[in-house]
Amino acid sequence: MNRWIVFSLLVLSCLTLSAASAAAGFQDDVDQAAAILQRFREIPEKSIPNSVLKSAKGLAILTVVKAGFIFSGRGGEGLVVARVGKGWSGPSAIGTGGAGFGLQIGAQVSEFVIVLNTPEAVKAFSRGGNVSLGADLSVAAGPVGRDVATDVTPMAAVYSYSRSEGLFAGISLEGTVIAERTEANAAYYGRSVTPTQILSGRVKPPRGAQKLLRILDKY
Repeated sequence: MNRWIVFSLLVLSCLTLSAASAAAGFQDDVDQAAAILQRFREIPEKSIPNSVLKSAKGLAILTVVKAGFIFSGRGGEGLVVARVGKGWSGPSAIGTGGAGFGLQIGAQVSEFVIVLNTPEAVKAFSRGGNVSLGADLSVAAGPVGRDVATDVTPMAAVYSYSRSEGLFAGISLEGTVIAERTEANAAYYGRSVTPTQILSGRVKPPRGAQKLLRILDKY
């Protein structure tokens, strides 16, 4: 009996540590997303137009690492937020990955901001599971230039932008699959929550998300 008690305590301890690790990992993603938005704002001439950000229904922000020797692989983690009322929802965890074949040597880190232009784009991320850019949602390289005027009607449901090694550009992510990270959300919010609950604003954002939300409130 005592051995079962000890075993149960060890299992509970491992689960607790695993949840804490997942929550801490996603907090790093939230902090990184805030830093990415600040870096994008600091680009003097070529950046996401203010008009695009102010009319956005949501944003997905990712850090993607591409590395390999002969065989190449790509993986990234980040979050998606949605505009709710006069503010923004809490962050919902997302990730992406893929593999390829090529003569790439070394690694490259890229930062992506994906602007969700329509309510349908937000709904696609709210449903959970996978979102395929180009199949589930039309995607296009976003217009650049802080003071560039854009059409009232967006050219695509999603605009995508990237920053890599100091270079910034609108870039097409057609074919990219983005997935919900269920365990990261559960650990971060302290209970099982769905992307729909988070992105609709029905779940209160944790204290750790406040820095990101303050930056988003500028748009």
